[in-house]
Amino acid sequence: MSSRQRAVSPGVGVVIPAFNEEAVLRRCLLAVLEQTVAAEQIIVVDNGSTDGTRAVVTRVQAQHPKAPLTLIRQCAEQGLVPTRNAGLDAADAEVLGRIDADSVLTPDWVEQVQQAFQDPELAAVTGPVLYYDLPMPRLGLAIDAAGRHLVMKLVADRHPFLYGSNMAIRRTAWAQIRTAVCRDEDDRMHEDVDLSLHLAEHGLKVAYRPTMITGVSARRMDDSPARFRYYVGRYRRTYNAHQVTSPIPLTATIILRCLYWPLQLVRLLHRPPPPALRPLHRSCC
Repeated sequence: MSSRQRAVSPGVGVVIPAFNEEAVLRRCLLAVLEQTVAAEQIIVVDNGSTDGTRAVVTRVQAQHPKAPLTLIRQCAEQGLVPTRNAGLDAADAEVLGRIDADSVLTPDWVEQVQQAFQDPELAAVTGPVLYYDLPMPRLGLAIDAAGRHLVMKLVADRHPFLYGSNMAIRRTAWAQIRTAVCRDEDDRMHEDVDLSLHLAEHGLKVAYRPTMITGVSARRMDDSPARFRYYVGRYRRTYNAHQVTSPIPLTATIILRCLYWPLQLVRLLHRPPPPALRPLHRSCC
């Protein structure tokens, strides 16, 4: 990115909700700190963790005293939605990145987000993920990217989606939907899909950017069959709550249920450390 482009690029903050994420949070934070373009803010929102999550953040702060890394606590309510909301509310960058504590950003992630938001009409953006703890992660990335791109082409004009492990939203767009997003106190929905549908209901533009890549863990596949079925059912419950008819819930259900047992076996046999992620390309999409 040229110096002129950077001068007009929006500032990007990164919000990371966390609950008992001691095992994975450090590598997440280091990946955010090692960006080709620095994030303006990095906000970890602790939801009353009982492990060493907060200690991980304070150690990284001590090791990187100049980093714009902030730890806030959200203990009033248990759950991802209020924790996410607290982080997005606390951030004041023009663009608010939202990732998970097990996310490992590619080094050009912030730069990719900035380039996406050169479009003044864009409200939010998402991208593909690489499952770093499965074999052949680059092949997995190619499959994931192709699937997400196809879904966005088919339904983005009516039912766009964001992936909570790899997304960014313009702060003004968040302000527009802040009071409308579902609180989901019974924890029955996908909060990122809910956020996406609220953006669509407000006529706000969501885009997919194939070069905005994040590594994530496939640890969801370690859930019991009953828990995994409940997780998959979140798609249907979220779309039903919005009274939206879409092929996405059924498609996601079929794909994920077909993958569950094979990936459980793969997880048992293959648990490598997460690789260092490098930018795959430098071009704009």
